[in-house]
Amino acid sequence: MRAGTVVLYTDQAARRADLLLALQQVAPCTVLDAAAAAPSSPCRALVVDLDLLQPSPLVGLRTLIADSPALPRIFLMRSMGTRSLSAARGLGARLCLPEDTPVGTVVEALRAQLSPVSDVPKPGARSKSPLVVQAADKAGAVIANLLDAARDTGSVDAALVNDGLEPILGAIGQGGLTAWLDTVRAYDDATYQHCLLVAGLAATFAIDLGFSPADRQQLVRAALVHDVGKARIPLAILNKAGPLDPAERAVMRTHAALGHQILVQAGGFDDAVLKVVRHHHELLDGSGYPDGLAGDAIDDIVRLITVCDVYAALVERRPYRAPMPAAAAMAILHGMDGKLDRTLVRAFERSVAGS
Repeated sequence: MRAGTVVLYTDQAARRADLLLALQQVAPCTVLDAAAAAPSSPCRALVVDLDLLQPSPLVGLRTLIADSPALPRIFLMRSMGTRSLSAARGLGARLCLPEDTPVGTVVEALRAQLSPVSDVPKPGARSKSPLVVQAADKAGAVIANLLDAARDTGSVDAALVNDGLEPILGAIGQGGLTAWLDTVRAYDDATYQHCLLVAGLAATFAIDLGFSPADRQQLVRAALVHDVGKARIPLAILNKAGPLDPAERAVMRTHAALGHQILVQAGGFDDAVLKVVRHHHELLDGSGYPDGLAGDAIDDIVRLITVCDVYAALVERRPYRAPMPAAAAMAILHGMDGKLDRTLVRAFERSVAGS
């Protein structure tokens, strides 16, 4: 195998010819049968198509990863349950997709992972702060556990969410928003990345507005859990590369009410956080969902998170597209006058620019 080859590491090679052909559009690609010995040459990227709960195929996979520890790796999952996802994360998965993900989506995900990779640092490139990386990892684990619990058992532990608050506030306070954004964009799971982005933006906003420590924690807590309802949305919709059709969009819109229901049943979340989870897609002109609230019916904390949520959705990196530049994203927020709180948008712009 030539160095620089993309490896499709699978235990079902016979039925993956279409995927191999599609991956070859991006780079030279070869199939390795999971039953065979791992190659000695390092590869450029790795697409894993295995049952991660079966131990025997993982021996060769670990060898392959050890030879090229920094390589991009995409996992096509037989199961998106807690054990399988934990196994994938333990093997350094950058992106986990259901095994029936369309091959075109896998191709675009691989293309996105390879395009920013370079062995030579660019002039002026920022190095990642260990403090920020550790905080993102800890907060990411909180979100992962939250979503896994909501998906598998339908219940979450409010006390565990608190483990992610101080790391985020400390990372933003000492490392700044830019370092946080750079670090969090390495998370290829869209929901994890989005929740971390919203939490970092909320922390930045709260610090800039001079909130008390307790109010800062409340805002970040609300940001961390605001999309918990997405744990109940089918993965085919969550991971769809293109625009959702009307039926899919209707299903996606149920996540706010579902998240509220999950947290109410779990207990331990205050009323402000519950309102954020249910109402973060409400808009001042009444065109939002799920309840069509308008004007003064939308609490201030909800308005704050909504601004952060919209901005995060624009600037986050997805496997199939690059992040929108900050100036363009901010222009869209200003263009939503009448839907978003104008005063808060201006204050948010100052806090982001100042950070």
